[in-house]
Amino acid sequence: MHPNKAFRFENDAAMLDWAVARGFAHILAATAEGPIVAHAPIVPAGTGTVRFHLARSNRIVPLLDGARVVLSIAGPDGYITPNWYADPVQQVPTWNYVAVEIEGVARTIDEDGLIALLDTLAEIHEPRVAPENPWSRAKMDDARFRAMLRAIIGFEVTIDAVRGTSKLGQNKQAEDRAGTIQGLARSGNTALADLMRTA
Repeated sequence: MHPNKAFRFENDAAMLDWAVARGFAHILAATAEGPIVAHAPIVPAGTGTVRFHLARSNRIVPLLDGARVVLSIAGPDGYITPNWYADPVQQVPTWNYVAVEIEGVARTIDEDGLIALLDTLAEIHEPRVAPENPWSRAKMDDARFRAMLRAIIGFEVTIDAVRGTSKLGQNKQAEDRAGTIQGLARSGNTALADLMRTA
């Protein structure tokens, strides 16, 4: 994470809230077979824990139970040209971004925990994408659901540390920030521009 204190989240709770709202993690583990990365949605699972699921056939699965992992959750990011600043001659290019790392130990969860994970995933994200007709497990044939459930496995991470960076030009003058926001919006990176407006 970036060492400049100006780019830190206000606290661990804010970082976790942001990570869960973002909802998708790169899961990194140092294994006997070398470093491996998997990618999965994450959900909260009570105080100090998050959960994710993977295909049972994923090569990282047999190595995860009891493994120390880092979940990296990245938000909008983008290149920042000095040309967007009031005095571009005295500046260098940089990159603005938001990212959170969750570190802890992963443990396999049972079938009931996996079902709860999937229900939570739908409860969080369905209202965002289909508020008029959100999907739930109740809409699915139970035999079909159980058959599909056998293809995945769930994990819970007990959180030991959370680190985050919200590098959105907080160290720049107001006119430089305004120019950057306009430049990002013109270049099509509206998500990063919107984040900078509220930082």
